Amino acid sequence: MHTPLPPGQYVRIEQLASSPAEALANGIPLVTQPAPTMLRDDEVVVAIRSASVGWVDLLMTSGQYQHMPPLPYTPGMEGAGEIVAVGKNVSPARLGERVLIDGLLVGPRSLGEYQDQGTFATYVQIPNAAAIPIPGDLSFDEAAALLAAFETAWHVVVVRGRLQAGETLLVNGATGATGLAAVQVAKALGARVIATGRSPEKLAVVTSLGADAVIPLGKDESGALLPFRDAVKAANGGASVDMVYDGVGGAVGAESLRCLRFGGRLLVVGWASTPDVAKGHGGRGAPNANQLPTNLILMKGLDVLGCPAAIATAMDPTIRPPRLAAVLEWAARGVIRPHVSHVFRLAEVHEAMSAKWRGDVVGGCVLRV
Repeated sequence: MHTPLPPGQYVRIEQLASSPAEALANGIPLVTQPAPTMLRDDEVVVAIRSASVGWVDLLMTSGQYQHMPPLPYTPGMEGAGEIVAVGKNVSPARLGERVLIDGLLVGPRSLGEYQDQGTFATYVQIPNAAAIPIPGDLSFDEAAALLAAFETAWHVVVVRGRLQAGETLLVNGATGATGLAAVQVAKALGARVIATGRSPEKLAVVTSLGADAVIPLGKDESGALLPFRDAVKAANGGASVDMVYDGVGGAVGAESLRCLRFGGRLLVVGWASTPDVAKGHGGRGAPNANQLPTNLILMKGLDVLGCPAAIATAMDPTIRPPRLAAVLEWAARGVIRPHVSHVFRLAEVHEAMSAKWRGDVVGGCVLRV
């Protein structure tokens, strides 16, 4: 490195909590980050401008996610910024380039030696290949929220779900990052989209991004979910839907089975309504696992498909290049565009993660570094 960089700041998780709520109650520590001083020949240093705050970042703080990086670690699966230093085998022309971070190659959800390079930080020091040029005219905030949401949506809707033009997709949790991405992907494929969510105000954003119909979910006096099958059928001309994208789980996931036609597909993406399925503190197992009524699955001849994008990619790396290329190309052409509803400073990381935990966010939430 020719020009010394000043020290920065980064978040450091030293121990795992029992739940995301406990992690937030304990505080999210922001400490001094030593400046990068030595680069390998194929490495670059990216000064982070925006870092995406994802649901997985919350789960990881208590080991509730399927992958746990070694402690201590810095959260932040993806981000965007500018290259400020390059190794000797990297073209100097990359200095100053606007890039996004490939969260499957580096950061806490990756599997290699760069798991510690999370984006809740002033700098990340990463392989040159993990710094991807920002496509099209995306801002740093939008670029930071691109890959995790849209690669997940692509894997679920296109690869696993095989959604066809003219089919109808029901998206649960449509105001979340991956749910909103699924709406955009499905519309680009020529499908009809019905979206559910808890807030009419947030669902208005989903409508503005292409959903054909939205259904606010309600509860009865006891707090139980009100059935929404009839509302879904009414929004679809009286017919059941072909496919459900379910990142919510729990009662919402179970009710979704009633919305599907015979032979329909349920795509299991997550369980946001019941995040504490594991033991906490990094304990494995799932004592609070979601359950689905198998009688409905049987009698309706349904396909229930698990859709873990990161795990599937680790098991079969060949599935990723076409997916990544498609997402970047669609973003470059403006076919898809991340929606970012909340922006915080890095010093406000606790407020940002709390907003994500409360469900205040529509689409993306970012930290500006």
